[in-house]
Amino acid sequence: MSPLQEDFEILGETPDLLAVNKPAGMLVHPTKPDGPWTLWDGLRELLRYELANGGQVSLINRLDRETSGIVLVAKSSRAARTASISMQEGKIKKLYLAIVCGWPEDKFESEAPIIRLGEVAASEIHLMRAVHPSGARAHTRFRVVSRIERSEGRFALVSAEPLTGRTHQIRVHLAHCGHPVVGDKLYGPSPDRYLEFIRTGWTPALAERLLLRHHALHSAELALEWNGVPLIWTSGLPAAMQAFLGAGNPAPA
Repeated sequence: MSPLQEDFEILGETPDLLAVNKPAGMLVHPTKPDGPWTLWDGLRELLRYELANGGQVSLINRLDRETSGIVLVAKSSRAARTASISMQEGKIKKLYLAIVCGWPEDKFESEAPIIRLGEVAASEIHLMRAVHPSGARAHTRFRVVSRIERSEGRFALVSAEPLTGRTHQIRVHLAHCGHPVVGDKLYGPSPDRYLEFIRTGWTPALAERLLLRHHALHSAELALEWNGVPLIWTSGLPAAMQAFLGAGNPAPA
């Protein structure tokens, strides 16, 4: 299979790094032989010259399949090592945008520890995470950007700054705070929606319960310093999130 032009967008490039915009629904890495086309497959097509000359494709940050937005790519082993160290040391700053249920406080944060749910309770879903005292340290800061009202209720667009990098961290913390991400099959109304989706695919019944086909979480900004030069990439909200917000009435001033 060949990559499609709309698979991902190039946001910027240096001799060492590439920043791309991944759409919701696209896998980052292959999960099985003969599986769907992935971001990694497309990047290997794009960087064929670099690969032929000793380069490599290394994804420095990874997004869930349904999360859209910025992915940082290193084009050599040296760049991958340097960028990975920067990530571990918290020197790569990431900002996400999410549409959440309800109207949270203007600013809030969560330091609730996160663990894989199956380690502390029975779970049919191996990848599901949960807040638990024995979990790993996690810290996310949130700020409300805007608020809307729709026929289904109140919703807010929030920015999320993860200060640690746990799996599903932003989604788990928002759900724990009582404001799950719209469209979240795992941490929204019930994880049963995820199991239903696996069995049936997307259906009108799921659309009625979840409101969006993909959860409304977008990697909107990524910044770091590289060889003494500050680099920053931004990505606007995808069309589905814009349409959801545009169909609501802004909150009264």
